[in-house]
Amino acid sequence: MIDPFIYTGLPARVIFGPGKRRELPAEVERLGASRALVISTPEQRGDAEMAAGLLGNRAAGIHAGAVMHTPMETVHEARRVAAELSADCYVTVGGGTAIGLGKAIALDSEMPVLALPTTYAGSEMTTIQGFSEGGVKTTKLDSRMLPKTVIYDPELTLTLPPSYSGPSGMNAIAHAVEALYGEHANPITSLIAEEGIRALGVGLPKVCAAPDDLAGRTYALYGSWLCGIALGAGGMGLHHKLCHVVGGSFDLAHAPTHTVILPHAMAYNAPAAEAAMARVCRALGAESAPQAVYDLIGAIGAPLALKDIGMPEDGLNRATDLAVQNPYYNPRDVTRDGIRQLLDDAFHGRRPAA
Repeated sequence: MIDPFIYTGLPARVIFGPGKRRELPAEVERLGASRALVISTPEQRGDAEMAAGLLGNRAAGIHAGAVMHTPMETVHEARRVAAELSADCYVTVGGGTAIGLGKAIALDSEMPVLALPTTYAGSEMTTIQGFSEGGVKTTKLDSRMLPKTVIYDPELTLTLPPSYSGPSGMNAIAHAVEALYGEHANPITSLIAEEGIRALGVGLPKVCAAPDDLAGRTYALYGSWLCGIALGAGGMGLHHKLCHVVGGSFDLAHAPTHTVILPHAMAYNAPAAEAAMARVCRALGAESAPQAVYDLIGAIGAPLALKDIGMPEDGLNRATDLAVQNPYYNPRDVTRDGIRQLLDDAFHGRRPAA
């Protein structure tokens, strides 16, 4: 028996494979653009310069001002730069931070975004973006923010160290897990999500053990792409709400926050999402989905506790209060006591019960 469902596929052109970054000029031309603003974080300016070099006279300039959690002041500055340079297209090079800033500019200007991901964030496959202002992170959903074209080149991820690769890949797995029990979950997104988790389960250990393993990088990037598709179509739940609250309110790094919280959010939802957990078990060859994810985190050397990534223990009550306000759709009722215990387990890095 298949339950009734609605599936909406998000329109995006995807080019995948080693060396495919060289397709960038042709893809910008295909979008009808001639003045592309290249966006990155300050740390990845070198990658932005690479992209601008490929573009030649189609590059309007570089804006290396993307900042974690997309503060609104950085959005306003980027929009000013884009208008000053008469940009008619935005090329984002990097992870979710750079891609998020490009999406934010597009929301205002409606100019197309083309993404070259260098991490496993998956943001390039969604119409979702978080913004921070005044210490509070909010989320917007708008189809204008979806990149028109995404070029996945595994060679661009070769310099991403294991300390970043691991959490970035776990962040992608979190997208797929939530899509499995999201409000718009359906047979198509569930197939995609399970395959994404399987590919990352294969690729991440390879990447973290041997960072120059191109085959491992290819598996991981393929998996992150699929996980991004699943999230974009399936929706978000408790896990993303918690990560937006904790990360945005306490200025914690995005991917490590998702990494630490994921097994605990899964354990909380497991009684109400048995079919989703069964798919995760099948993808990772395990008997307990929360424990399998927790053990994968440990195996790749990623952080397991909020206390280890900068979360103050005296902030747990505030985080709990924020998390239960305006909760996202979730398969299990969200209670204050339940969330407080979840966050305490995540703070100390306890292994979830079977």
